[in-house]
Amino acid sequence: MGKLKDIDIREALISELLSRHFNDQDTKIVNEMGVLHGQSRVDVAVINGILHGYEIKSESDTLIRLPSQIQDYSQVFDRMTIVVQRNYLDQVRSIIPKWWGIILVTRYAGDIKLREVRKGRINNSVNPYSLSHLLWRNEALEILKEKGLQKGYLSKPRHDLYKKICSSITLEEIKLIVNQRLKLRENWKVHS
Repeated sequence: MGKLKDIDIREALISELLSRHFNDQDTKIVNEMGVLHGQSRVDVAVINGILHGYEIKSESDTLIRLPSQIQDYSQVFDRMTIVVQRNYLDQVRSIIPKWWGIILVTRYAGDIKLREVRKGRINNSVNPYSLSHLLWRNEALEILKEKGLQKGYLSKPRHDLYKKICSSITLEEIKLIVNQRLKLRENWKVHS
């Protein structure tokens, strides 16, 4: 049997996540979600009150981008889990933050198995400005309008809108708003 590829693991992970959140209308599963305007793309994101990212590292991948991905994801996600094969397990443990979870991928009799090796914890260092980057410009403007904060901002670039949101709204409220907006998006790389 050849090496497992990202797509093989992704299919198994999404299948597992779909069965875990079956009939949960409050959950959206998104493929290849960009963060920081596409600076990084998390393989799978689960949005359901918290933002949980899943980064896949198959034996066909390298870990070269992992340090910059860690930096980007740690600014945005409430939880992160790395999905990794045994060849990278020890190396990944020494690189990722302690709050990240680890799922080990194995293949047995042709089936791909996923086993939680380390349960992740909540990230206490989400950056409100980075988190607000998940909003599209029109969504950010709608939020300012809803809060009565749009005066002088209607034609401003999106980074000014994000700054205004962050200076006017608490992190907890920004998390809630971003979560709601992401779940409301239609036809957006979603699995159902």
